[in-house]
Amino acid sequence: MTVTSPAVTVGTAPAGLNRITADDDLFFKLHSLYPNALVNQLAYRFDTALGRDLLQSWHAHLATGFIARRVRTTRFPIARAHWEPASESLPLRWSDTPIPDHGVLDWFREQAAVEFDPERGLVWQLAGAPTESGGTVVTLVASHVACDGGGMMHAIVDSLGRLNRGETPDRATSAGRLVGPVAGAGRLAADLADARHQLRAVARGVRAARRARGVSEPARNPRPTQPCLPHAETWQPAETIVQLDLAEWDAVAAAHGGTTNGLLIGLAVGALGRSGRIADGAEVRVDIPHSMREADDPRANATTGLPISVRYRDDARADLGRVRADLKAAGLAYRDPATIPPIQHLQPVQMLLPKVVLHRFARTAKAPECLCTNLGRTAQNIARIGEHRARDVIMRPVVNAGPVALFRQVEVGINLAFSCDDHTVTLVVTGGDPDRFPTRDALRELLTAEFAAWGLTPRFW
Repeated sequence: MTVTSPAVTVGTAPAGLNRITADDDLFFKLHSLYPNALVNQLAYRFDTALGRDLLQSWHAHLATGFIARRVRTTRFPIARAHWEPASESLPLRWSDTPIPDHGVLDWFREQAAVEFDPERGLVWQLAGAPTESGGTVVTLVASHVACDGGGMMHAIVDSLGRLNRGETPDRATSAGRLVGPVAGAGRLAADLADARHQLRAVARGVRAARRARGVSEPARNPRPTQPCLPHAETWQPAETIVQLDLAEWDAVAAAHGGTTNGLLIGLAVGALGRSGRIADGAEVRVDIPHSMREADDPRANATTGLPISVRYRDDARADLGRVRADLKAAGLAYRDPATIPPIQHLQPVQMLLPKVVLHRFARTAKAPECLCTNLGRTAQNIARIGEHRARDVIMRPVVNAGPVALFRQVEVGINLAFSCDDHTVTLVVTGGDPDRFPTRDALRELLTAEFAAWGLTPRFW
């Protein structure tokens, strides 16, 4: 189900320029405050040797594709910046040193620490290395400024399809054509027209926000200040990858009156509760990213969030029937401007805020306490590079290392990302609270107990 809300519709950009969205603008402005704190990563594990040349060929397709874009700012603060095709990219990062098989997850994480520059178009990087067992590991990392999960998937499907068909890298005939043109002689007039367009959008947004001022979203729980464990000043969030049989997953979800999304949410809330982050009986705010991407959609970010409340109980599993009903109600609410929270209508106003003001708000903003992303059956669509089929395919958001005080300040909780093929579920779990998920081992211990409560059999990497 695609949710299209008047608060986040795109509209045709004047003069044909691909103007950035409110989400693009937010990620772009926050990039200067928290550079590359959150990135998207595609990760592969192959049992065969791919070789550098094959990855270099894929790199060439990516360099003319959907994520090969740069932000071009405007002369007028009111007019939106726009996307232009990038003329440069970060080179392929290839290592000749074999990676130990037990160190694959750590290698994936290391590749996610990339210095991006959205204004130059340095917003993605491809990397690969052999493994000690004779296979290959590969990752593609992209800045959230340049794409959300759906945008990254579109870029991957298009570029791999062209590579596997033996086509020549070409921006004009690939998804790269959607990025938009380079601003020409009419740029000044286009910016003036967009400034007028934005002022009208602000007026409409303010009126809609006033009409929806009685609409509220589920509240989040404040983060307890204790315990406060000893950590170094810089902390890497705990993360793990776990796989399960899809048939078992579907059977457990159905047995409890739920769906894939419901079981994912139930596991996340249960693990958060077991960590001590929330009290017995608390209503947990769960945020579910929801794609609004359409065919031939030029937007970098085209995602909205559906928030619901889920009750945690120490002695019981989450009620998946209630979760299912609440998700349906949240989806319906976001179709109607009258039931969309005012903050969504005010996105055009947010785009007018200068970076310094947004930075001030960002320092007091809070991260989701529980974030559950369902990427669906994506693995089989992108599992082949050339003649090689991957043993494992992972799509995930990565929270990079940062000051431990910052993680406590923004009150990061737990993030789960789900993807699957026809046989296997892959969950990527990130614990962003340094005092509830201090290490990978601690996170795995909590998850093991939660899986057991549902009768699930996990296989941890």
